[in-house]
Amino acid sequence: MIYFTKEFLKDELDLPFRAIHDEIMDSNRWSTQYEIVFEHEGKFYLTHYSVGATEQQDESPWEYEDRVGCTEVELKEVVVKQWVVKQ
Repeated sequence: MIYFTKEFLKDELDLPFRAIHDEIMDSNRWSTQYEIVFEHEGKFYLTHYSVGATEQQDESPWEYEDRVGCTEVELKEVVVKQWVVKQ
């Protein structure tokens, strides 16, 4: 795991807005949690952040973290089986 400062992620890499992948993973009454993948110096990293779920919740990405843990990832094709309605 590699750590970046939240200022570097937000100010230098313009995250989460310039993320390659940005997906909602969970939500509750107060926050929405996201998973993102971003590129830095030819490598790709995965991390998470949360924001306020409504305009009444004042929470910005990585608001409560000074350093953000990121895991290096790679894009691979994955075959998935799932149950579907029989025609």
